[in-house]
Amino acid sequence: MSEGITLQAVIFDLDGVITDTAEYHYQAWKAIAAELGIPFTREFNENLKGVSRIDSLKLLLSQAETPVSYSDEELHQLAERKNKLYVELIETITPADLLPGVADFVAAIRAAGLATGIASASKNAVAVLTRLGVMDRFDVIVDVTKLKNNKPDPEIFLTAAAQLGADPAACIGVEDAASGVEAIKAAGMFAVAIGRAEHFPHADIVLPSTSQLDFRELKQAFEG
Repeated sequence: MSEGITLQAVIFDLDGVITDTAEYHYQAWKAIAAELGIPFTREFNENLKGVSRIDSLKLLLSQAETPVSYSDEELHQLAERKNKLYVELIETITPADLLPGVADFVAAIRAAGLATGIASASKNAVAVLTRLGVMDRFDVIVDVTKLKNNKPDPEIFLTAAAQLGADPAACIGVEDAASGVEAIKAAGMFAVAIGRAEHFPHADIVLPSTSQLDFRELKQAFEG
């Protein structure tokens, strides 16, 4: 609850919140893992949600039965190859791929005169939002390449709030990854998690799916 504080902005993660690109990430990482002879499962893929590309690659490489040392250049090449596969896959995205309830939720936020932002670890956020046809519905899209720290560090959410001219304490953050929720709380924001409650012990509210997003209800919960 944020009693006495007027809500100013809602800041969203992208993957799993605005659209579900998790399957595309999974397929791309699985292809890289197969190339390297490393086992890769959907369960392990959950560990990569909300994590930067290079850190995801390092997690993947840690699963190798026989550890291999890679130079920074080799790591960069592997990460770029994964991204190329992912970019090819997301070329099929259309506005129909917006998750249920998201369009109405964002419309209600903007109708109330509040700001909206995207705080995603994805370097492809602009491309995905463009294909979804919703670029104009977000006032700020944080450029992750200019950040020093990854989630669960709060830098990305604090940057979004600063660019929106909003007090972090007057912001709601929406995430589907535990590291993202940790980042929201570390930024001093009200945290809404999408997923199973047991995965988000620190969230202020947990909803089973984006179809449950209701601006009036969340605003009331925020205001206490």
